[in-house]
Amino acid sequence: MPVTDRKPRGLLRLLLRTPIWLYRARLGWLTGNRLLYLAHRGRKSGARREVVVETVRNDPTVPEVVVIAAWGKNPDWYRNLLAAPAIEVRLGTHRWLAPRHRFLDADETQATLLAYQRAHPHAWKRLAPLLGFPADPHDPAWPEVAAAVHAIAFSPRTP
Repeated sequence: MPVTDRKPRGLLRLLLRTPIWLYRARLGWLTGNRLLYLAHRGRKSGARREVVVETVRNDPTVPEVVVIAAWGKNPDWYRNLLAAPAIEVRLGTHRWLAPRHRFLDADETQATLLAYQRAHPHAWKRLAPLLGFPADPHDPAWPEVAAAVHAIAFSPRTP
């Protein structure tokens, strides 16, 4: 069972939430384009919730950013996005209010993850076992893994 099948707790949770404070202090630019700040509404409470997740694809020409819901089978923030749209997304120096989002299908998720693996081979070598992803891009398990992963693309709303 991958480590990420469970919600992070204790010190790990605190560590993973630390970048939120950078964004609150308007220092999100320090994270570059690797971390995305996401504000959303709780599906039950309606309260504002925040999370910072790593980007797996950033295409500034579109513009569009893709993230993966990796911690837990169905993280709270992912389930909240299923219930209601995001309030705000920040990436580096960019801030998108009421961004559009779409859920990627299994084929696009697989292509995105394989591109990330090629672009960041050292990070992938450490992350793949934690996330339960095959390290080898030719592994026949890839389609099954990609079908079980939740990938979400965010883009700014155009006026």
